Amino acid sequence: MLLVIAPQTWAGSDAAALTPLRLMLAWQPQAQFAGYYVALEQGFYREAGIELTILSADRGRSALAALRAGEVDLAVVWLAAAIRARAEGTPLVNVAQLLPRSSVVLIARVSSGVQRLSDLGGRRVGVWRGDAALPVEALLRKQNLEVERVPQSTTINLFLRGGVEAMSGMLYNEYHLLIDAGPEPEAVMMFPLAAHGIDIPEDGLYVLEQTAHEQSAAIAAFVAATRRGWEQAFADPEQALDVVLRRQRAEYVPANRLHQRWMLEQIRAVMGEPGENGWDWRLRREDVERVAELMQRLEMIDAVPSDIERLMLE
Repeated sequence: MLLVIAPQTWAGSDAAALTPLRLMLAWQPQAQFAGYYVALEQGFYREAGIELTILSADRGRSALAALRAGEVDLAVVWLAAAIRARAEGTPLVNVAQLLPRSSVVLIARVSSGVQRLSDLGGRRVGVWRGDAALPVEALLRKQNLEVERVPQSTTINLFLRGGVEAMSGMLYNEYHLLIDAGPEPEAVMMFPLAAHGIDIPEDGLYVLEQTAHEQSAAIAAFVAATRRGWEQAFADPEQALDVVLRRQRAEYVPANRLHQRWMLEQIRAVMGEPGENGWDWRLRREDVERVAELMQRLEMIDAVPSDIERLMLE
């Protein structure tokens, strides 16, 4: 199911003069996407000439699938998934790279006897379905870890109930949910993928090449308005949390202010402090080449696309 957040009416605006754009986020409403919600609610997109519709991805439909099908104009996609899609012939273009490094972790209980990453060999490990599984799969292949991969849902319940001995997670999400559920931090072992050679940039904004060419001005205006949204979200985090919680309640997503505050703080740490001219959201060529070569070496793609440089906006 696609859950739609309709843009608010902006008094005195000429809707006919606005360029309609559809954005699909990588998941349900949460502070990971606070900047988009703030920009929408504050009217930044309309000021930029954009009539924005935000859609939330759900279990049955990914943002990348919707973008491929032409159902949306922009999508939040991780770099590993974008490279694989490009290798399969989808003409993706990155127009902004918001999160330049990985927040994916593997989490295990100390009581299970897991002290090192190699201790996971032969154990049941929760792995997400779809594109989100790519970084964890890359780690398992790189470390030559033979594990029993157990499909992991969107909750931490399987881990809490002992169904798996390790689980996939995000530092800004599942890890905090787990600690909030009871275990003390010292009772779990956390293995950040970045510390083990799998540092793959995550949230990037992608469009199809045709959109990048035909709506270049609108896309640039959208990115500029999004930048304003994130600046505002970090300048007034409590207001941003109010916006996120309203979106969560509107889409019937469980809302927890404490958890969303943790998430927003972690997202800010990953995004980094802006420079004099704001954040440099350009996707770096060295990151694209590094990740593409890694995926080929681990046989996650057949070959690095010959036009891989077209993934980056010129």
